[in-house]
Amino acid sequence: MAAPHGLHPSAALTQWTGATATLCGMNDEQIVPGARLVGAESVRIGTVDAVFADYLLVRTGGLMPIDLYVPRPEVTVGPAGLSVDGSPNEAYERWHRPLKRAPHD
Repeated sequence: MAAPHGLHPSAALTQWTGATATLCGMNDEQIVPGARLVGAESVRIGTVDAVFADYLLVRTGGLMPIDLYVPRPEVTVGPAGLSVDGSPNEAYERWHRPLKRAPHD
């Protein structure tokens, strides 16, 4: 069985059983930048830009890309790759962190 889209080919089959698995127990080598993240009904949310210990940095598509800081426990791996519950709008509301004002303003 091939590893789902977004997982490094060296991912052990013991991590992938055909059912969904939470990313909490996965290490950084098993998920790679460039993986697609989809929401409810397989609607594309964005692409993994960076992988951190407790979250994934996901960049949305479009003319003005937006960074989403998606907690790893919210992400599951299924047959189609990485997914979260909710729509792109819900993802924006939950995980977008706008820049704070500069301290010298």
